[in-house]
Amino acid sequence: MDSNKHFATNVYYDRTFDTDAAKILPGEYYFTNKDMLIVTVLGSCVSACIRDRVSGLGGMNHFMLPDGGGSDSNSPVSASMRYGTYAMEVLINDLLKAGARRENLEAKVFGGGAVLRGFSAMNVGERNAAFVLNFLKTEKMRVVAEDLNDIWPRKVYFFPRTGKVLVKKLTQTHNDTLVQREQAYAKQLKSTPVGGEVDLF
Repeated sequence: MDSNKHFATNVYYDRTFDTDAAKILPGEYYFTNKDMLIVTVLGSCVSACIRDRVSGLGGMNHFMLPDGGGSDSNSPVSASMRYGTYAMEVLINDLLKAGARRENLEAKVFGGGAVLRGFSAMNVGERNAAFVLNFLKTEKMRVVAEDLNDIWPRKVYFFPRTGKVLVKKLTQTHNDTLVQREQAYAKQLKSTPVGGEVDLF
């Protein structure tokens, strides 16, 4: 799987914050050493905001574990977990390649809301939230803030340079676009096998 095709390309000028901003969609990620903003909207998906607390180099991903259907739960790294592992490792590897130091990395994690009707039976949001916390614990990466689960979609604004994150709970019900986007992403995950070997380090 070529990681570059998952690197977000939607960069725009955000008037509210008077800065350049990168918008990431499900399955995408973005990292930068510039003083800018990374923004996404999460329903049942999760995002990890990871940064080098010394250099201010940081990035964010946006992913969902596909429904494993139970058949892959016996393998050491189940097929659905590989998606999450891939989403986390692509971001971490790119940060390290760009000069971040592993011992300086810290994370803030968001999302995993129970917002998709019909998804709640599988507890997709909860599984995503549990996965991201377990992954970071295994990698011994400090989680300095989290806002997970609940029932609301969230808009997340991450400023890697300072590490500041603003989370806005979207309580209105104009979330059809979000729901459609996540459902389409979930469908795509089912039909696209995750490629490549998973590098564990």
